Amino acid sequence: MSETAVNNAKESEQISKIDFKSVVLADYKLANISRETSLLGRREVLTGKAKFGIFGDGKEVPQLAMAKFFQPGDFRSGYYRDQTFMMAIDQMNVEQFFAQLYANPNTEQEPMSGGRSMNGHYATRSLDENGNWKALKDIKNSSADKCRGYLGWR
Repeated sequence: MSETAVNNAKESEQISKIDFKSVVLADYKLANISRETSLLGRREVLTGKAKFGIFGDGKEVPQLAMAKFFQPGDFRSGYYRDQTFMMAIDQMNVEQFFAQLYANPNTEQEPMSGGRSMNGHYATRSLDENGNWKALKDIKNSSADKCRGYLGWR
């Protein structure tokens, strides 16, 4: 479902049956993608291809609900199993999840920490590519919980 339809539904506090069905199916699809991502990631760890992993399977529904109410300008200090939440607010995709799992140092491919933090510690960047502050009031913000690694400074 488009973000416009979701915003229109929020504004009117009513949603048509068709729009409701679209929202439920989109949420189910994202929950399924996140669950499969966890299962694939766990397999990579158990077969020795990745060194360590924390996965969010089993937490999809509450994270999808939380994402519905998270607005631009909000901040959160996350939980290490918040992969579904980060996917739902468009701050992480499957490729970035696996880049984090393998500690990829390329910040274009692993924007959370550039491979410098333990995986599962999700963060958004507060600085742009030139080192200037972003307009944090206009974006959804996440700081990594218990992370002692790279959070976006140079």
